[in-house]
Amino acid sequence: MNKLKILNTHFITYNVKRFVLEKPEGFKYTPGQSAHISINLPEWKDQLRPFTFTSLQSWDYLEFIIKIYDDHEGVTFQMGKLNTGDELLLHDVYGTIHYKGPGIFIAGGTGITPFIAIFRALFESGNLRNLALLYSNKTKDDIILHDELTKMLGPAYRNVFTQEGVIGFRERRIDRKFLIETIGDFSSRFYVCGPEIFTEEVCKALISLGADPEYLII
Repeated sequence: MNKLKILNTHFITYNVKRFVLEKPEGFKYTPGQSAHISINLPEWKDQLRPFTFTSLQSWDYLEFIIKIYDDHEGVTFQMGKLNTGDELLLHDVYGTIHYKGPGIFIAGGTGITPFIAIFRALFESGNLRNLALLYSNKTKDDIILHDELTKMLGPAYRNVFTQEGVIGFRERRIDRKFLIETIGDFSSRFYVCGPEIFTEEVCKALISLGADPEYLII
């Protein structure tokens, strides 16, 4: 277990907070991996939650981008109140999403977080080619790191909004119909991450359209 001091923390959307943390010497992880984290306070240190690294191994600090749920006084509600100098506990590193080659990335909400480190690593090494991102959120205010995603992916980055609520807006969801209209060729590799029901429905639709289950990274 590693004790991590918060070096900097601030909200990057109305309910998503960025944490910059001390990096233990010799600490290793790969893009797409996650860690079980708790708050270093007596009543919270045993309350572990999974969060994804958005920083790269080459950086001299760790970064997590975390959605703060304030509808109940749980772990992220408490994390929303943490400041520079407070501490988190990192218990272990794990993860199933690894970059396995070019493909189409499909993210729902904070499901973008495992993809951020993957895109950053590919962008840094000049290998961010033959990729596309379909990113679903309720509204444009919910997008995480829009400017950076635009810079890295350009026209290969597309937003889908389910509840934008402005004149002329047509609600869209990443469903079977949307996938048919948007993708066409389902022989690609697909990376899918988001809320459980989102991931299940997208993967079911992809397979029904001819995607190879072995080419699904979820």
